[in-house]
Amino acid sequence: MKIHKEEGLDFSKVTIFNLDEYVGLAPLHENSYNFFMWENLFGHINVNPENAYVPQGNTDDPEEFSRWYEEQIKKAGDIDLQVLGIGGDGHIGFNEPGSSFASRTRVKALDKQTIEDNSRFFERKEDVPRFAITMGIGTILEAKKILLIANGEKKADVCAKFIEGPVSSQITASALQLHSYKGE
Repeated sequence: MKIHKEEGLDFSKVTIFNLDEYVGLAPLHENSYNFFMWENLFGHINVNPENAYVPQGNTDDPEEFSRWYEEQIKKAGDIDLQVLGIGGDGHIGFNEPGSSFASRTRVKALDKQTIEDNSRFFERKEDVPRFAITMGIGTILEAKKILLIANGEKKADVCAKFIEGPVSSQITASALQLHSYKGE
């Protein structure tokens, strides 16, 4: 944002696909990823709102929306740069342990640990959604470049496991070992 404001970095032709969203949360809900992205990024740069895709958690048909979202990614020519975080158990997006490496954008049930970890963002643990729309691991691996950001000492062990350990669906970030870098 600083380079955009101070040096005029142009985002007007950038297309953005957000990784995931909680099922059941409206775009303006304070704990939705849509709200977070507009408050912390999109609202501070000159991205065209028509090119800023975030899964719609409050859609009437999350499964159909997931298929539509995947189609939009394909129509855009896939993803050039996929930015990821990592969960304490090694999950990326909401691809919980055991997720298929061939998975596409879909509705995924959240496991107990993810619900517990995310309860800090909600007033009550009961308010944490139990499902999310997430890009699948197969979708993520098709990105030309992938940037995973892990913040804090508590992520060191899981980062070592996904980087140095075997590829395993129990640590879905380990699928990144299979990524073929496609770029400069």
